[in-house]
Amino acid sequence: MQGSCGRTGSCFDNAAAESFWALLKEEIGTRIRLDRATARAEVFTFIETFYNRRRLRKHKTFGYLTPAETRQRHQHALAA
Repeated sequence: MQGSCGRTGSCFDNAAAESFWALLKEEIGTRIRLDRATARAEVFTFIETFYNRRRLRKHKTFGYLTPAETRQRHQHALAA
């Protein structure tokens, strides 16, 4: 196994990942969960109900669409 990380001292290498983790912590909090299953369920719910389906990608390059809509359009374009 090889670890994946950015260059030392470069804050831009992990920008997308850091943004995701910050949003996750903001939305579901950082409190201790009773068990691993509860924590996994909360993270799954956050990703599937908010992050992929309702969160808008706030940039004109992405057409101000959610990630799910962006993927659906891409798949439709590939099929055409």
